[in-house]
Amino acid sequence: MRLLLAEDDPMIGQSIRDGLQLDGFVVDWVQDGEQAKQALFNMSGEYALLLLDLGLPRLAGLELLTLLRKSDNTIPVLILTARDALSDRVAGLNNGADDYLVKPFALEELVARIHALIRRSAGRGSSDIEYGALRINPLRHEAWLRDALVDLSAREFALLHALLEQPGAVLSRAQLEEHLYGWGQEVASNAIDVHLHNLRRKLGADIIFNVRGVGFKVVKP
Repeated sequence: MRLLLAEDDPMIGQSIRDGLQLDGFVVDWVQDGEQAKQALFNMSGEYALLLLDLGLPRLAGLELLTLLRKSDNTIPVLILTARDALSDRVAGLNNGADDYLVKPFALEELVARIHALIRRSAGRGSSDIEYGALRINPLRHEAWLRDALVDLSAREFALLHALLEQPGAVLSRAQLEEHLYGWGQEVASNAIDVHLHNLRRKLGADIIFNVRGVGFKVVKP
C-alpha cells in the first residue's frame, strides 16, 4: 500500500518512513503542507492513506485537511501530532480526520491503526482479503491459496495486494509500479514482469491474466 506522510521534523519523518517501509508499505514523504497538497491533488487515487502532522509549514495540517474534505477527497487521514489537548483532537476529527495519534507513539500501534483505517474505508470487517480460493492478510503479510500458505517476497506480496484491492479490475504496468515503488526508488524496466512471473509460478499460471495492451488482473481461482 502506498501512503503519503506529511511531517516537517526530519528525524521523526525519516523514522516513520523507514519503519513503515520495513513493514511493507510504500511511503512518499513531504515536509510541508503545500507539497502535501500538490501530491494529494495530483496523485489522490494512488494513496491508500494520509499521515498528517498538524504543525506543517506553508500550509497547516488542519487547513490542508479542510481543503481535502471540501474537494470531496475521501482518503483516510490519520493525524500524527504532539498536540494532545482535547480541543486539538476534537478539531482534527471534526474537520474530517479519521483517527488521531499523539507523539510519541509505538510503530506497532501506528501500523495497526493504518490497517484498521484502510480496512474500514474498504468496508471490510476483517484484515483478510478474499477472492475465490485466494486469501491474503496485509497485517501479517501472509497469502493462502486453497488454505495452503504461499511463501511470497515483499514485492510479490505487494503486487498481489494491489491486484486484490480491486479484484477483477485491470491495472496497468504504471499503476502497479505506483503501488510498489515510492519517489526516488529506481525501478528496473522488467521489475513488474519479474514479480508477475514469480507470482504465476507460485500461484498458478492462470491466476494473473494479461489483458494485452491494457494491464493485468486477478482471475478468481
